[in-house]
Amino acid sequence: MMRGLRQLASWGLALFLIFMFVQATLHPVGEAQPGMELLLDPAGENILFHTMAEKTGLSWLEPEARYAVSVLILVACLLLLIPHSRRTGAIIAVFLMSGAIAAHLSPEVLGREIPAAIGSEENDTGRQFSLVTAMFALSMLLIFVHPGKKPETLRR
Repeated sequence: MMRGLRQLASWGLALFLIFMFVQATLHPVGEAQPGMELLLDPAGENILFHTMAEKTGLSWLEPEARYAVSVLILVACLLLLIPHSRRTGAIIAVFLMSGAIAAHLSPEVLGREIPAAIGSEENDTGRQFSLVTAMFALSMLLIFVHPGKKPETLRR
């Protein structure tokens, strides 16, 4: 009974994480706002990585690092979809979200509030930081909730 609940929770968390990662990487739900698609934005137009490259002076962050992060997110999504590799996908997601949280907590890298658009004075009031923190927490939860393999004594 408990194993069944853990499997159900594992599937629910995995599908939710996949949905959130894919919509952030490929295409947001609803009308796509320019500068918010990690993989498909033209070079130099992604708000997050453009801001980080500008603040740090590391020009390779946009678009090279953005493409690398996008590919890692999609690999994590694929691993999350397959039950035998789900925990590995969640671990990759935790590392990616840890890096995002670190960037948000460092004002000289990104900061908690990001611009609403490149060059804009308006910001997102911390919405992106909250989302990243929630994704981190859900990925950590999935690592512990996923039931894994059955012990040898229960197999028959």
